Amino acid sequence: MSFLTRNSLRIVSRRVPRAKSYTTSTPGLSAYEREQEALKHHAAQATDLWRKISFYFCAPAVLTCVAWVYNVEAEHNAHTEHLREEHGGHLPEVPGYEYMNRRTKPYPWGMNTLFFNPHVNKNMEAEE
Repeated sequence: MSFLTRNSLRIVSRRVPRAKSYTTSTPGLSAYEREQEALKHHAAQATDLWRKISFYFCAPAVLTCVAWVYNVEAEHNAHTEHLREEHGGHLPEVPGYEYMNRRTKPYPWGMNTLFFNPHVNKNMEAEE
């Protein structure tokens, strides 16, 4: 009999709705919800800050660097063209110092480097 009584009391106690108890001082939000709202607010501020940094600092800095590099390369090309005019349309021969372009054995693709440019670099295969 005690078995039936105990089970029936369990069933009845489970069906009774329990009152929710909150320990927060704010009646509408729990501590977790307040923390989530603070995180959203902080994320919005940080996103706005980095957007402003990107548009007002990084973009002008990149454009300034592009303009500076363009001017330097234009001066370099003008100097190279001047040297070509002085030497009959060809660049002057690079001095053959023994410490320059040392090759003890060829690369698998030949004596020139992988990034060989015939307009700028010395052709090591023609030297052999």
